[in-house]
Amino acid sequence: MERSGDIATTMETLKQALNDRESTIFSTKAAFSADARRRLTEDKVHSGYRQAYALDTDRILHSMAYTRYIDKTQVFYLIRNDHITHRVLHVQLVSKIARTIGRFLNLNEDLIEAIALGHDIGHTPFGHDGERYLSKLCEGAGIGHFLHNVQSIQFLDRVERKGRGWNLCLQTLDGILCHDGEIHNQVLQPRQEKTFEILAQEMAAKKKDPRHPLMPMTLEGCVVRMADTVAYIGRDLEDAIRLNVIQRHEIPRDVVAVLGDSNGTIVYNLVTDIIHCSHPHDHIALSDKVSRALKRLKDFNLERIYLNQTIKQHAPAIHTLFDHLFETYMDDLRIGRQESKIFTSFMADMDPNYLQRHRPAEIVRDFIAGMTDRYFLRQCPAELRPAIVDV
Repeated sequence: MERSGDIATTMETLKQALNDRESTIFSTKAAFSADARRRLTEDKVHSGYRQAYALDTDRILHSMAYTRYIDKTQVFYLIRNDHITHRVLHVQLVSKIARTIGRFLNLNEDLIEAIALGHDIGHTPFGHDGERYLSKLCEGAGIGHFLHNVQSIQFLDRVERKGRGWNLCLQTLDGILCHDGEIHNQVLQPRQEKTFEILAQEMAAKKKDPRHPLMPMTLEGCVVRMADTVAYIGRDLEDAIRLNVIQRHEIPRDVVAVLGDSNGTIVYNLVTDIIHCSHPHDHIALSDKVSRALKRLKDFNLERIYLNQTIKQHAPAIHTLFDHLFETYMDDLRIGRQESKIFTSFMADMDPNYLQRHRPAEIVRDFIAGMTDRYFLRQCPAELRPAIVDV
């Protein structure tokens, strides 16, 4: 019978062999697992035999925040339709698309998967509308703008595990912070020399000015940033067509000529172009023609889908509910109303360091941002809740 010490030695040897193999199968520009950096050094009992970024992926998958993806809005909310994209599907699509690109570019798919699965964990209920409403409240409370990419780091690093965080690698956290999928870039050139101090500075700068530009430190982070757009741009079209918000023939002809008119062809053409234009360079890029078509499609989606008032008829009611909950929980903290959900569901057993390092408005922000759509509505008075429509 093999002794436990022998098992540990065997598994460590296999882990080292996997790390060594990366130097033969990965591009020299890839992020190697052996170079991963954690804020806190971990012993082998905690890190085990999994490679660094694979371990990050597992920690994200087992986080409470990842579980709540299942009922977080992507674009369309207060609609009961089993075929409309929710946040959980979006991050899976980003992961698959990004890993496909990474495989052809000989990059680290474990790091790509970790960034992709964690990149939207900070999203509020009710998507980008909820993000705007919570940001306005955070500004008014003097804690800066709210941005879901910054909040993703907040959750994974400072809120999860009752305030202890997951101690994820710098490269993973950086890719999550810098995903900025709504910004249009034809070329993404990694900014390699980063530290945890720079990560904190970038988070602070982003909360102060949402326009502050960010760039991932790895090619893997750049791939996920591109894949984020690839994953949502055509899928949002299909959802809008399914809900009769737009018709397929309305997609601009110049876009269709380059990218196609269905999610499948759009994803295929974008992925193909990214691989072709990025190999074997030290950047991730689109061709001129495809970049122009993608920008045109983004503008079309913005005008016809994301700003379409027919799908935002309940936006004022949701805005009112954000104001109501924020004010309610701030009052609960001020008077110490222990039966409040913020005490019983969020702060119970929270690590003292979290409570000491966060102001009341930051605690309220973290609690509301982590809610699913349904949980959010259940915390609000019944007479204020908008109805969910079957479509």
